[in-house]
Amino acid sequence: MKVYNYFRSGTSHRLRIALNLKGLEWDYVAVDLRAEAHFDAAFKALNPQGFVPTLIDGDLVLTQSPAIIEWLEERYPTPPLLPADVNDRARVRALAAIIGCDIHPLNNRRVLEYLRHTLGCNEEAVLAWCATWINAGFEALEHMLASDTQRGSFCFGGQPGLADAYLVAQVESARRFKVALVPYPNIYAIDQACAQLPAFQRAAPPQQPDAF
Repeated sequence: MKVYNYFRSGTSHRLRIALNLKGLEWDYVAVDLRAEAHFDAAFKALNPQGFVPTLIDGDLVLTQSPAIIEWLEERYPTPPLLPADVNDRARVRALAAIIGCDIHPLNNRRVLEYLRHTLGCNEEAVLAWCATWINAGFEALEHMLASDTQRGSFCFGGQPGLADAYLVAQVESARRFKVALVPYPNIYAIDQACAQLPAFQRAAPPQQPDAF
């Protein structure tokens, strides 16, 4: 199994966490977004969007991190990233979707590059843009986490799973974009709990071979 990814990509980060939580062996293939390597013809032959991550397993080519992580859950069901109960699974997927659908796409590299180079926004404006959408999503997440009175140390229950993979990767981005976590004590506590686990430690951007 090979994963084409970039150390600082939030979608790559969440997939690395999911792979590590599953205990799977995989090869890291760096795609340097700083050098525009995602526009190379060879990579776009694998992923026509030119996005990371892209997972290769034999003749199978998978794109889009939500689809890849769901495939992992079905292909390698143990240990699970989703709870057994159908209602609980919907709740966990909703937590992940706030990040995957409503926060991350608005702070993705191509959006920020458009703001900088097409609309002429300076870095202060770009950071304000990022903070606006991260805070909007984090406010909703914090409320949902706080309302779950049976929650343990993680987003759901007492074991890390799908939502934690999404959340930790987004918290990493929030720090990079200078978003304060003080208003979000539950999010901060979950991030700290995850930071103690090897699966999350190994997935962290500074630990990747292309992090320089």
